[in-house]
Amino acid sequence: MLTPLRAALLAAASLCALAAPARAAEPRLSDGKVKLAVLNDMSSVYADSTGRGSVIAAEMAVKDFGGTLDGKPVEVVFADHQNKPDVGSNIARQWYDRDGVDVILDVPTSSVALAVQQIAKDKGKVLIVSGGGTSDLTGVQCSPTGIHWTYDTYALSHVSGSAAVKKGLDSWAFVTADYAFGHALERDAIAEVKRSGGKVLSTVRAPFATADFSSFLLQAQGSGAKLIAFANAGGDTVNAIKQAHEFGIVQGGQTLLALLINIDDVHSLGIEVAQNLLLTTAFYWDRTPETRAFAARFKEKAGLMPTMHQAGVYSSVLHYLKAVQAAGTDDAKTVVAKMRETPVNDMFATNGRIREDGRMVHDMYLMQVKTPKESTGEWDLYKLVATVPGDEAFRPLAEGGCPLVKAAAK
Repeated sequence: MLTPLRAALLAAASLCALAAPARAAEPRLSDGKVKLAVLNDMSSVYADSTGRGSVIAAEMAVKDFGGTLDGKPVEVVFADHQNKPDVGSNIARQWYDRDGVDVILDVPTSSVALAVQQIAKDKGKVLIVSGGGTSDLTGVQCSPTGIHWTYDTYALSHVSGSAAVKKGLDSWAFVTADYAFGHALERDAIAEVKRSGGKVLSTVRAPFATADFSSFLLQAQGSGAKLIAFANAGGDTVNAIKQAHEFGIVQGGQTLLALLINIDDVHSLGIEVAQNLLLTTAFYWDRTPETRAFAARFKEKAGLMPTMHQAGVYSSVLHYLKAVQAAGTDDAKTVVAKMRETPVNDMFATNGRIREDGRMVHDMYLMQVKTPKESTGEWDLYKLVATVPGDEAFRPLAEGGCPLVKAAAK
């Protein structure tokens, strides 16, 4: 039997319990830790634009997050996939099956990214692609635990293609890398050029890591196209632009457009060679106070300004860790669901969002390389031509062919 005093004390305790603020649950980590893995090109044509710089970006994000989850350090590991799907696949399987990796990041070279996404899908693990470009990652080969963060071939082609045709550059010739990424980039660009009212006069495929582009450039030059588009990346793009400059193609009246080029590539070319080149990017270091602050920290560690791939890795890692913390678990599907429902707001994106197909939608930027007279310093390389909102830059959700979108619509 309760005495009046005891009853009053119990009632007061109940009221206090109801009034007490709820504490955020500590994350339930499946193996007692969070392990992030950067998989990219550490030694070949994409090493500067991804490589060790992407590892540094991931480590910076972990530090900015606080360094721990559930009282345990967040670990970052990395490996070189050598731009080979079989090598990348073997590393991914080992990481997921034996090494306790929770999420694989970056993965340039579209053929490798597609292979790894299939493995992550089969194993119910998270993959966040920053370096790989094919829009098929969120199209026919989309995954419930796959996220495409930084750019894709559709966005690069749509922003560059529509803008160039509007400027009167309505006849195109393509010099294309002969592998999955190049094919996807060319495919999406051709579709955009035609949709915008332009025409394609020539296409030529060049093997990966081509040293001599002379025959391919002469074919493009001979087409008489107003614009020559390079549907390649890394060292291939640099070599092609250098040789185009040596052949006097721009001096002859044709315009060059790099469908994918990073700031390290432009820096390597030099502003004299690259001046007036058109390009599309998801990130430029000198765009806002926040991008400048991040770039200064990154450059101190890496020696170069961050590329959009590396900035994307930083952003994706920070968003992933916040989602694990908010979800209270590292279960892949639960974390990805939390990532989708949470807007992306950081130095990389403002009000970015992750769609059902895995596409992270954010603004893209059409840039032009400055002339030597316009540049005020070593890394003062771009001027902004246009900001394209994410909903315009990226492929409409209904047009990608992602089975997850079709299933959600039923």
